[in-house]
Amino acid sequence: MPISPSPLAQLPVRRLTPEDLLACSDLSENRGWQREEHKWGLLLTAGTGYGIDDPAGAGLLACCVVTSYGPGIAAIGMVLVAERYARQGVGRRLMQHVLAEAGDTPLTLYATPNGQPLYEELGFTETSRSEMVLGRFTFTTPAPAVPVRPATAEDLQAILRLDHEVFGLDRTHMITRLPAFADHLRVAEEDGEITGFAAAWPNMDTHVVGPLIARDPATAQALIASLAAASDRPLRTDIDVRHTALLNWVKENGIDSIASNSVMVRSVPDLPGDWRRRFAPLTVAAG
Repeated sequence: MPISPSPLAQLPVRRLTPEDLLACSDLSENRGWQREEHKWGLLLTAGTGYGIDDPAGAGLLACCVVTSYGPGIAAIGMVLVAERYARQGVGRRLMQHVLAEAGDTPLTLYATPNGQPLYEELGFTETSRSEMVLGRFTFTTPAPAVPVRPATAEDLQAILRLDHEVFGLDRTHMITRLPAFADHLRVAEEDGEITGFAAAWPNMDTHVVGPLIARDPATAQALIASLAAASDRPLRTDIDVRHTALLNWVKENGIDSIASNSVMVRSVPDLPGDWRRRFAPLTVAAG
């Protein structure tokens, strides 16, 4: 039986470590998400995990991960509360702890319709919306003829420069993990200049496309088509709804919408960087 809300509000929040990977995956499964162990491995090493141990037994009652990009912004993801403790204030307890830890650092997250009211109460505001799409790429509508090739080690510095320019902050600690984390990493190059890059990383039975940074929609389409040609799995990604041309094109190629989430920020009016060239994030987990 669930314990009363008062003791729940007093349970300690602790830092998670990579050794908590299976417990986090179990909690994902408990809430009907995929286990996503590969993704959890990245987030627990590149970010800071927070969790509440289940007082009724082994495992976690709740968890989340915060990925910091310096003082400019930190991203909150993987906010999960075990089903038996849902709607008892645990999510609020965890989030209040994260906000206290963050201090003055601006925050961002992707919110489901269920989670959005809580985040609004905690001072988050919607800055845009993201559409999650999934399906087997059909190549029905060809991509523009933009040159795309597999990335090499020599491309890393140019990728880091482009990512910093578009994202608006230094993501070196995440981007340098891409070659090992992703199954496929592609760059678009014209006249010797890298104009975009994208990765496809394994997540259960799909390949998730992200990050996807590109000079324009045509370059983004070419990068996705190249990744699709290299994959034998359905593709999944999250695309800002303002990128209507890219969304329409992926849907013409069998990648259909499965969810819509709110992109929210706290303590800043909007995300830094250039959204016009930022087509898909590295990882997304809506709460």
